[in-house]
Amino acid sequence: MSRDLKSFEAAITAADFSSEDYCGTSYAAKLLGLSVATVQSLVEKGEIDAWKTLGGHRRIALQSINAYLAKNSPQLSRADTNPKHRLRVLLVEDDENTRELYRCQFEAWDLPVDCTWMPSALEALMDIASMRPDLLITDLSMPGVDGIEMLKALKRNPQLAGMQIIVISGLAPEAIAARGGLPEQAQLLAKPANFDWLHGYVSALVAANRKWR
Repeated sequence: MSRDLKSFEAAITAADFSSEDYCGTSYAAKLLGLSVATVQSLVEKGEIDAWKTLGGHRRIALQSINAYLAKNSPQLSRADTNPKHRLRVLLVEDDENTRELYRCQFEAWDLPVDCTWMPSALEALMDIASMRPDLLITDLSMPGVDGIEMLKALKRNPQLAGMQIIVISGLAPEAIAARGGLPEQAQLLAKPANFDWLHGYVSALVAANRKWR
C-alpha cells in the first residue's frame, strides 16, 4: 500500500475532516471518466488523495479529483464537489450476486449517487459513522451480526438520526416484529427488490437532497 494512502484514523482526527469532502471509488471513477481499477491505481501511486476506512474501503478526496483533472485533463469540467448534489448510499448485502444486481441497476439509473457496497453488517457498523450515508439499504438475514442487530446498534447513534433506511428482506413481518421490529423510519420491502419502486424512491431523495441540504 502506498505511503500516500492515509489511514482512517489520521483522516478522521484531522481538525478539518468532513465526510462530505470524500466519495467512494466508484463515484470517483464516474467523475474522472476512468475505470475503478485505474482510480485505485492512481490512489496507490499517490496521484489522488484517499484514505481507507476500518473496513478497508477507499474514500477519495473530492478536491484531489479536481486537482487531478486540472493537471491531466484541463479540457474537462471540474467535478461538482457540492455535497447536496449527490446522494450518499450504503448498501449491505451478503450475497455477491445480489450486490452485483444492485450495482448494475444503480449504474443504469445514472443518478448522482455515491454508493458503497458492503458484504456484512459488521463491516457496515465499523464504517457507517464516518461515511454518514443519506440512505442505508440493507438485508436482514446475514451471517454473524445480522441486519436487525445492526439496525438496533445504529438506532443508538444520534449522528445517524436523519438517515433514511430501506430494508429488503425475505423475512415475514411477523418474524421481524418478534425480534424487536425495525426503526420507525425504515421502509420494509419484500425480496426480490422492486427496482422500479427503488428507482423512484432514490430519485425523490436526490431531488429532496438538492432542495433542502
